[in-house]
Amino acid sequence: MPTLFERIIAREIPAKIEHENEHCIVIHDIEPQAPVHLLIIPKVVIPRVGEAKPDQDVILGNLLLAAGVVAKKLNLERGFRLVINNGPDACETVPHLHVHLLAKRQLGWPPG
Repeated sequence: MPTLFERIIAREIPAKIEHENEHCIVIHDIEPQAPVHLLIIPKVVIPRVGEAKPDQDVILGNLLLAAGVVAKKLNLERGFRLVINNGPDACETVPHLHVHLLAKRQLGWPPG
């Protein structure tokens, strides 16, 4: 059964798309935890970062590059945070790797 993100990539489920390229799609989170909360999702299903394969390095690198492109586009020069959840103890809810980009509010440290 396709994940929620696969269905969004296939345009079966609508999403507010901020950016897209051959490797990933960037959408606005429907339950934002900050004024800017985007999800950077690879188009290839990688269940979680801990299961990524060495030959997926270009895809993984593209996720970080896409974060920089979107941050520049949205004028996030004061800063942003990238978060990747890996597994149920890290609050992973969709078994399809994705990077959260959070910005436009002070984010605490340590996180969690």
